[in-house]
Amino acid sequence: MKRKWSLIGIAILLVGCDYAITENSTPLVRKGGDLGRETPASVTVMTWNVYVGANVDNVIAAPSPVDIPFLVAEAFETLLATNFEERAEAFAKEIENARPHLVGLQEISTIRIQSPSDLVLGGSVLPEDVLFDYLEILMGALAARGLDYRVAAVVQDTDVELPMFTGTGPLPFDDIRLTDFDVILTRGDVAISNVAARNFAAKLTVPIGEGQSFDILRGFTAIDATIGDRTYRFVNTHLEPAVLAVREAQAAELIQEVEDVAHPVILVGDLNTPAPDGITYITFLDASFVDAWDHRRRRKGKGRRETGNTANHANDLRNETVTLEKRIDFILVRNLDDRGRGGGRGGRAALRSVFATVLGDELDDRTPSGLWPSDHAGVVARMVIPKRGKGRRKG
Repeated sequence: MKRKWSLIGIAILLVGCDYAITENSTPLVRKGGDLGRETPASVTVMTWNVYVGANVDNVIAAPSPVDIPFLVAEAFETLLATNFEERAEAFAKEIENARPHLVGLQEISTIRIQSPSDLVLGGSVLPEDVLFDYLEILMGALAARGLDYRVAAVVQDTDVELPMFTGTGPLPFDDIRLTDFDVILTRGDVAISNVAARNFAAKLTVPIGEGQSFDILRGFTAIDATIGDRTYRFVNTHLEPAVLAVREAQAAELIQEVEDVAHPVILVGDLNTPAPDGITYITFLDASFVDAWDHRRRRKGKGRRETGNTANHANDLRNETVTLEKRIDFILVRNLDDRGRGGGRGGRAALRSVFATVLGDELDDRTPSGLWPSDHAGVVARMVIPKRGKGRRKG
């Protein structure tokens, strides 16, 4: 596809942009509540949208395409100020506290640069010099804490290039390239198989003029994860925020993907649909998924008052009050019996002994310099998914 930087610049805005752990009992105590104790029957999972570090919505309002490189420069300064290296330490700390078996991460980014730009001159060379590899940074932070976590599955979603005004040199522009990934991490004692990493067929297509278009790719990762004598199908995704029809189509693809899976299915991610009334949220409930948050055991004190809200903190991550107003990040479970029945809307047959909490939602969760870990809060749950028969996998 012939690159048109002035229009592709608008398209990116829609992206949203070995220490083995073998103990049988791992407590997590957090302010106002805990996850109980890990037992041979329990599984602990976490989901978190880690945030690229800048919101480029201002580019949408660009009076003219010639303004885009200047607005990209502003967004890049915010990205530097939100310091993923520092934020990665906050994520690693929460993972160390909770010791989840399975972690679903969204908006894991790689940022690359080319200096000077060839894009503004009509060139076609993609930037390859890596400025920030978020996955590498996070894995380094985990390793530094002696934690054995492995990259189990990665899907590459949208990959976009933009020009950025630098104000220096004969050609005062660089090219910045953002590549977006969704990632599953597993604890070292989890056996994995049947790995899948795919983009959705349903996607947002943005016209860019002269009969051309640009696709906003999103996708999912999935694994079979064996923990003790139980195997779960663990799925991680980040659904389209901007257009309901696209998001619903992506949800339908996921539901179809796991239709014949016999194992319990644990679906996590930023689903961009609010509980309890979001249309896509209800679509998953109607497909026999149960929301783990709604079945958590409530503790006295703060734990009883938790809303579960996960979005959003300020773009610069420096808000001094909690600004989370909606719950769009979920841990959903589908646990069918041998007749293909779920647990019903009550979900009691499908899920029990759920302890869950939100991460990155209290002032004490901020980094030493005052950054929230992400513009989203994360969610972690320890739960027991009871055996209900062999399900209905075909073949």
